[in-house]
Amino acid sequence: MTTLRDKVIVTVAPTGGFLTKADHPYVPTQPEEIAADVARCHSAGASMAALHARRPDDEATCDAGIYRRINDLVRQRCDIVVNNSTGGGVNGDMVRVRADGSRVVDWSARLDGLGGGADTCTLDAITAYVSSPSGEILMDTPPSRAAELAAAMRARGIKPEWEAFGPSHLLQEISTLTAGEPGPHLVNMVLGLDRTFQNALPYTPAILQQMVDVLPADSVFSVSIGGSEQMRGLTHALLLGGHVRVGIEDNPCLVPGVPTENVRFVEHIVGIVERLGLTPASPAEARLILGLKGPSDEH
Repeated sequence: MTTLRDKVIVTVAPTGGFLTKADHPYVPTQPEEIAADVARCHSAGASMAALHARRPDDEATCDAGIYRRINDLVRQRCDIVVNNSTGGGVNGDMVRVRADGSRVVDWSARLDGLGGGADTCTLDAITAYVSSPSGEILMDTPPSRAAELAAAMRARGIKPEWEAFGPSHLLQEISTLTAGEPGPHLVNMVLGLDRTFQNALPYTPAILQQMVDVLPADSVFSVSIGGSEQMRGLTHALLLGGHVRVGIEDNPCLVPGVPTENVRFVEHIVGIVERLGLTPASPAEARLILGLKGPSDEH
């Protein structure tokens, strides 16, 4: 008999904060495009969507009105768990230039990302420089701000999705900020971005195993892996009892050099899930696994 332990939450991350249509022909950037793409991925087996917002000029934003438009359109087309980014991206509304000319991810813009009515929002409790096509930009998140972001999410009934780029994030920021809070805690382990985020780590079997070993108690973990190691690493994550994320945000090509549609990534990982004797979770099952309310209780 199949139980929730055999169910895998497949998350699709269709857009991200970096790629433009000039970079990738299939990346959806506007609300209607994103909603249509998410609906296709839901039909292929995705039960959660990790969404970034873009302005009409395709630059990054966490504007609450744009997020709400995306989320409403997604929910009109399909029943899926909606996750909104509070990291946003490295241009557009997300960038503030300091007096010395250095660039930092704008804190007020990150907070604005909580206003879109999502089920979960990403919480990057990290301070690190990000290398981007437009230069270095600092994501500046001291412990006080991480705590503020977590409290603001909980006050709105949003479950934080803690993003961990290495074991230290799990042992320090995430373990501290989840202590005493009711679980399950949603943790997304992000590997393969070591050329983009300062102090991030590549995927290796040893690194992923170490991160799983130091998860806070009562955690549900998902894994997203950038680059060519994606499917190898996600298969490993499934064997460790984790959930998985795919999409253009993490890896633009299934075959090197050949841009891939988001739905093809979902179909591919669903095939791996099923060959391992597991089953993609429905959105209702995903909500049970994550301790979320049902659609009729939300918003």
